Amino acid sequence: MPSLLRRERKEKAVEAAEFGVDVGVELGSVPAAATMFSCVGCFWVLLSTALVAVCSFSYMSPAWIVADQSRNNHHHPHPHRRHHSDSKDSVSFGLLWHCSESLDHMYRCYTFGGVGKFTEIPSSSWQTSAVLCSGGCALLAVSSLLAIVTIFVPSGAWERKVCTLAGYMQMASVFIMAAGLLVYPFGLNSSVVRSFCGNSDIYYAGDCQIGWGYMLAIVGVMLTIFLPIFAKYAPKEHLSPTPLPTLL
Repeated sequence: MPSLLRRERKEKAVEAAEFGVDVGVELGSVPAAATMFSCVGCFWVLLSTALVAVCSFSYMSPAWIVADQSRNNHHHPHPHRRHHSDSKDSVSFGLLWHCSESLDHMYRCYTFGGVGKFTEIPSSSWQTSAVLCSGGCALLAVSSLLAIVTIFVPSGAWERKVCTLAGYMQMASVFIMAAGLLVYPFGLNSSVVRSFCGNSDIYYAGDCQIGWGYMLAIVGVMLTIFLPIFAKYAPKEHLSPTPLPTLL
């Protein structure tokens, strides 16, 4: 009798185990098929896309250095000199564009030397800054595309690899764009800028002032610093965070 009871218990245990395995496989396949979004991952994607737009808009802006005509007039109180200063067009400079406002209040913008003439940018420092900023922004755009791809990738090793790659690219873009912003003020001592800004020099704008385009680029780079940190925790199932450098 005890042997029969043991046999029945074993058979029930085997049936329950088989049923549990089948159910576990079927139930386990449901979360894998339905890809869930993590809050950190979604915020990372949105912030990456927004910063690509901010950096692109700021780098295309012609208002990095702006000639302040009111300051020029203040330094020349003599009526004849003031009239001579007013006859001078209001000018602003960017990475690739320069704009001027004439006496008829028409604001016209032109590329330096025309489209395709990169060497016509008035300073080698500005040429270097244009290459660095454009390259960093392009790298940030590619990493943003990778961040969007992670939304549709199932959680697992491939998702962590894509997040890691995007995080490294975003970190590299921060250093590249920051270098471009630091190099740009070295071009303030060029003859073209001095003709409008007076005694301007490296990291000194003279009679001009820093425009909103340059300040927007600085803010964009400062916010981009946080993207690699979010990339570290972006995977939907991060049992172990993605291996980014220890400085994060």
